[in-house]
Amino acid sequence: MWIVDSTPVECGRSRETVKRSDLAGWAEYGYCASHSRFFWGLRLHLVCTLHGLPIAFALTGAKADERETLLDLLAAEPHLLTARPGQTLIGDKNYFGPHFEQELAQQGIQLLRPTHKNERQRSGGSLFKPLRQVINSVNETLKVQLDLEQHRGRTPRGVIARVMQRTLALTAVIWHNDHTGQDTLRSLTSYDH
Repeated sequence: MWIVDSTPVECGRSRETVKRSDLAGWAEYGYCASHSRFFWGLRLHLVCTLHGLPIAFALTGAKADERETLLDLLAAEPHLLTARPGQTLIGDKNYFGPHFEQELAQQGIQLLRPTHKNERQRSGGSLFKPLRQVINSVNETLKVQLDLEQHRGRTPRGVIARVMQRTLALTAVIWHNDHTGQDTLRSLTSYDH
């Protein structure tokens, strides 16, 4: 079972930064509904396990369609699905649409997501509140403990390198905590010195 979500990667706040940045053309203005704010930057799309172990990720402009990005990510990494057939993917309300769900089903993926206002109740609706917390906590680990939003990247290569550093650090921490028998896999407190 995997979870999928995206989170903003802010790249600047002042108008002057936006004008002179080497990220112009890739970074763009977007809206973060969970924080009720606009931002200028990129969006990190993350597919991970329920424990938060990153499986795949993509860095796109802030306005990129989450559904298209997920399909592109799965197309770029076909071995992910061949090695794990019959995968269940948990997403938020942004991952909707009959054509999108049909494409996932053709790849052997069952999508679980909350019900939209104008559709009939979907099965497993009661599961989403605790699972939504798992999804948000993975993003918060990247943002709070690994300073994803304070990456200080000024060029496309710099931002990519810094986001990859944080994703790799999260992966290494989860792997290490799992192999040393720690109770909490995403805990970074023992690495703070």
